[in-house]
Amino acid sequence: MFTKQFLVIASIIVSLLMVVIVNLVRLRNTKKPAVAKKIILPPLFMATGASMFILPMFRPTLPELISSVVMGMLFSIVLIKTSKFEIRDNQIYLQRSKLFIVALIGLVALRMIGKIILSETIHIDPAQMSGIFFILAFSMILPWRISMYIGFRKLKRQLDNA
Repeated sequence: MFTKQFLVIASIIVSLLMVVIVNLVRLRNTKKPAVAKKIILPPLFMATGASMFILPMFRPTLPELISSVVMGMLFSIVLIKTSKFEIRDNQIYLQRSKLFIVALIGLVALRMIGKIILSETIHIDPAQMSGIFFILAFSMILPWRISMYIGFRKLKRQLDNA
């Protein structure tokens, strides 16, 4: 079995890899016209991860659940503010934002610090902590993507009426 410290370090490394991947995908997406499907699908794909909650060891307590959802929704505000669309060449594109990568790194750093603090001070089982941080991430991504979709639809209507 893996030690608690190994699991925390492994999750930090995975988080850093995710920052790199998300940034590369984001840069690529700013070069192509946006489509609704690519905005909607990521939260749907991520939702499959909720199957972990079938196993009791991943389930957070009610206060942990509520605080994870609230923190995720607060973090989503940063992503929402750094994700805007624009019309170029009669098509909708995601605007490039230098603040996005800064915000993403900051959010991941906050998650890592939170994970380290929780693992050291409040002795939460690593599996349960995975559940907590999955809920936090999903609660951050879902409002962000909904906001992106609303902004996309607004510009799409504007293009269709022009």
